[in-house]
Amino acid sequence: MIPFAYQVFSTVIQEGTFQKAALKLNVTPSAISHSITQLENELGFPVFIRSRSGAELTSNGKTILPVIQEILNSQARLEQEAADINGLNAGSIRIGAFSSVCINWLPPIIQSFRKQYPEIDISVVQAGLNDIVQDVKTGTLDVGFVVLPVNENLQVDQLIKDEIYCVAPKGFVPKNKKSVTEDDMKDRDFILQPGDYDRDTKATLDYYGIQPNLIHFSIDDQSIIAMVEAELGLGILPELALQKLNGNVAVYPFEHPFYRSIGLATNAVQAKAPSTQRMLEQIKTFVGEKYPEALLVRK
Repeated sequence: MIPFAYQVFSTVIQEGTFQKAALKLNVTPSAISHSITQLENELGFPVFIRSRSGAELTSNGKTILPVIQEILNSQARLEQEAADINGLNAGSIRIGAFSSVCINWLPPIIQSFRKQYPEIDISVVQAGLNDIVQDVKTGTLDVGFVVLPVNENLQVDQLIKDEIYCVAPKGFVPKNKKSVTEDDMKDRDFILQPGDYDRDTKATLDYYGIQPNLIHFSIDDQSIIAMVEAELGLGILPELALQKLNGNVAVYPFEHPFYRSIGLATNAVQAKAPSTQRMLEQIKTFVGEKYPEALLVRK
């Protein structure tokens, strides 16, 4: 049996405080504190820095996190395999995704999955791309939607290429009437999410020689649309992010097309879990049927 302290350790990390972990595990906060103290005594070093605002991992705690998470994941996989043998189809799946995937893809994917496997619990975490990769690496997520390339030793499958567009105020019209060129972008301010700057969006900006002092950051896709609508600058967003956003804006392709590649990531241990394998198949089937050419562009 897995020591309860391992489960407490993982839950405190997920919930952020001993109090919330106690509620999640249906025990008292003192039981949480006792379990962590017991774990720290056995290991010989503190794993959390406790404060009024919550609990933060120590450097040693960060070191042992993937080890303990792997033990917990292996136990869960054993239980799933046993349930499969007994025909119960039990288990759980933890999915990490960025906002546009959460909005456009996950609702139909999860709906279809639950019809086939109603006994498998599904949880979804919306996070930034770097956080998703790291959580898949440590095993706190089973499956993560990522933007390629991924510079970690993970199992990664490319799903689709997603074209990147220029979002402009409604009255904006490119000089050639159909696509945005370098002339259209001169001396313009640009608004994007901080997490996009080092990825495919940066390739677009670099191609057109956009200087860093012209780049401003916003918190999410919808706020980018709102700022563009207010004529505070131009936005750069992929097609998937534009599909359910509202705003009085114009969307144009770039003269030179740019794309981001969306993929699925899991680690070698979690990829073997029956619930993870079924979810991977469900996601690939959904994307393959919806986008048979593996390309997402404006229609």
